[in-house]
Amino acid sequence: MSRIHILSSRLANQIAAGEVVERPASVVKEVLENSLDAGATRVDVDVEAGGSKLIRIRDNGAGMAPDDLPLALARHATSKIASLEDLERVSSLGFRGEALASIGSVSRLILTSNANETGSEGSSAICEGRDMEVLVKPAPHPRGTTVEVRDLFFNTPARRKFMRTEKTEFNHLEEVVKRLALSRFDVAFSLRHNGRVLHNLKPGGSQAERQRRVASVCGPAFMEQAIYIETDRPELKLWGWVGLPTFSRSQADLQYFFVNGRVIRDKLVAHAVKQAYRDVLYHGRHPAFVLYLEVDPGQVDVNVHPTKHEVRFRDGREVHNFIFSSLHRALADVRPADQLPEHALATGDGQVINTETGEIREQGGLTWGAPGASTGATQRDAAYAGVGFGYQPQAAPGQSAAQVAAYGQLHPELPQQHAEEDIPPLGYALAQLKGIYILAENALGLVLVDMHAAHERITYERLKTARDAEGIRSQPLLVPQSVAVSQREVQVAADNTELFQRLGLAVDVAGEESLVIRQIPVNLRDSDVELLLRDVLADLIEFGSSERIEAHLDEILSTMACHGSVRANRRLTIPEMNALLRDMEETERSGQCNHGRPTWTQMSLDELDKLFLRGR
Repeated sequence: MSRIHILSSRLANQIAAGEVVERPASVVKEVLENSLDAGATRVDVDVEAGGSKLIRIRDNGAGMAPDDLPLALARHATSKIASLEDLERVSSLGFRGEALASIGSVSRLILTSNANETGSEGSSAICEGRDMEVLVKPAPHPRGTTVEVRDLFFNTPARRKFMRTEKTEFNHLEEVVKRLALSRFDVAFSLRHNGRVLHNLKPGGSQAERQRRVASVCGPAFMEQAIYIETDRPELKLWGWVGLPTFSRSQADLQYFFVNGRVIRDKLVAHAVKQAYRDVLYHGRHPAFVLYLEVDPGQVDVNVHPTKHEVRFRDGREVHNFIFSSLHRALADVRPADQLPEHALATGDGQVINTETGEIREQGGLTWGAPGASTGATQRDAAYAGVGFGYQPQAAPGQSAAQVAAYGQLHPELPQQHAEEDIPPLGYALAQLKGIYILAENALGLVLVDMHAAHERITYERLKTARDAEGIRSQPLLVPQSVAVSQREVQVAADNTELFQRLGLAVDVAGEESLVIRQIPVNLRDSDVELLLRDVLADLIEFGSSERIEAHLDEILSTMACHGSVRANRRLTIPEMNALLRDMEETERSGQCNHGRPTWTQMSLDELDKLFLRGR
């Protein structure tokens, strides 16, 4: 007697259900994808007991003829692909033709549909976990389809034991609805749980309507602290919303990525996004984003995961670099002006964020001063725009040396009120607190700046820019400085002479346990030279091979920038503080220090009034 035998259709379907139907949320995902593939413009989801008791999904899609209903409940039967060529260019969400069969094998399923444009006469197919015996009978139904799933896992008690609490299961189910609602802005979605309507999302194609839906799904706080991006190249387009680094999360719970309308969780994509946020995100925090990648269907394989959550790109490196460079550039372009609330600084072309429409103005900073003035420091601030601190301000056109020296000080001969359009995003410095924080006044109210963190970012970005352009300029020390080190550190220095030159450092071996520093970067002329060298050597030892050192070169520059930044308890003059504020407004990623911590925060007059109970 043969030991190999063909499985019964019921057992085969239940095995398939083990891959497709993990929990009620899996049922909702598969059925909703079928509704969207059928061209539905409205989908209503009604569930009870977290989906374990009832899941009813109704759409107004194309519907099915009576003869199609038994086939829809059969395994490997589909209308979406017919050949290998179709499989290689899948444009639909579903394509395997086993979802309904798997669901029907572990539940009491009723499939009702009508394909007629007019009339309400439809057909109903019933399947109750038996050997897929399907009973078809007439049933009234408008054009479209309703899938009703009751008593999930009623005939597989072992699977039912793995289900969590009603609240947990519903949370997973709701998340599926949210993802698909974000994937199709042109479709209306409603979700009701135990008779209570939780979501009723209207369709919309305009940018404002899209942003309203994103705000409904992800919360208004996300939209208030997100920037819109859109970039493309041949056969690739990326658009959507990315949260500012200050809106980071403790978990990766607000991350939605879609490829040709299909929500995915892909390692390649995750790595590209992580790399883009590397310079601005605090350790252990996660970015928030809603992003859409459009690519030729022939360049992506969606048939690589049982639940279709992962894809494989034909040219993964190109896709990775495209996502990384797009996000990296977008985050670099964020200036303090872009991070202020919508009522902060109105300009000739609108506000930063309009909370009514959800529209966010373009990046690149806000202009202030006379119409047509370029983004950047005004003439009044040009006197203080320099490389670092401690330099002497020069008179700008129309200013006397006495005015420059007195600028920003609380002297009666200087006007203390500025027209609102003349106030730059971070305002003008008022004072310094404890040698650590700068207090400034802008159009909104009070700005607090961590001066070391801010200057650290400015120095870091200048070092990177110099390295990528003509190279980091260095200057010789008047007296070369000897540093006692270990033999290992001497060897590391000897092996990385060329790298030290690229970093603006000239370091010679003076003995078995001694190095001599002869040149340092111009931007770091006021730093502790010995400590700077020791930290750079520590980084080189940590990263090991030359390949890893190249990969972590930015981290070495970050270490160097920390040494070149103004230290805590350093007293700055008002002009120096204003120079730092203007530099921040012009520097990429200046909202965070090199370690991802915020460099500044805003307290509006409304917030201050509430703090002191004014107006009550």
